[in-house]
Amino acid sequence: MVRSIMKDTFFLNQKSELATKDDIQVVEDLLDTLKANEAGCVGLAANMIGVKKRVIAINMKGTHVAMINPVMINKSEEYDTEEGCLSLEGVRKTKRYNNIEVTYLDNDFNKQRKKYSGWIAQIIQHELDHCDGIII
Repeated sequence: MVRSIMKDTFFLNQKSELATKDDIQVVEDLLDTLKANEAGCVGLAANMIGVKKRVIAINMKGTHVAMINPVMINKSEEYDTEEGCLSLEGVRKTKRYNNIEVTYLDNDFNKQRKKYSGWIAQIIQHELDHCDGIII
C-alpha cells in the first residue's frame, strides 16, 4: 500500500525501533511508496511513512531493495555534500562517506553484509540517519 510522506519533524526526530517479522507489511508498504515516488525519490525510511521501525528502502539502479534493521559497520573517505528529502523542503549540507559496509536483514529475514560506495552509499547513509532520528 502506498502511504503518504510524513513531514512532522517532531516525529522524524525520534529513533526507530527494531523491526520484527510482524513488520513485513511495513517493508511492503515502504517498497510500494518508494516505487510510487521514484520520479523524485531514491530512498525512504519507515518513519517517513509514519512508522517508527528500523526499515529502509533504496532504489538501486531500478531495483528496489529493502533493508531491515540496517547498521553501518564500516565507513571511509568522508566528504561534504548537499541533500534534499521528501520530508523536508530545500537542500541541506551534510557529511557522508564514499565507502560503507552495512549489515541488515533482507525481505526473508536472512542476514546480509554488503559494501556500497558512491551514490548508493550516500542514499543508505541518509536513510540510516532517518532511522536514528537525525534530519539533515
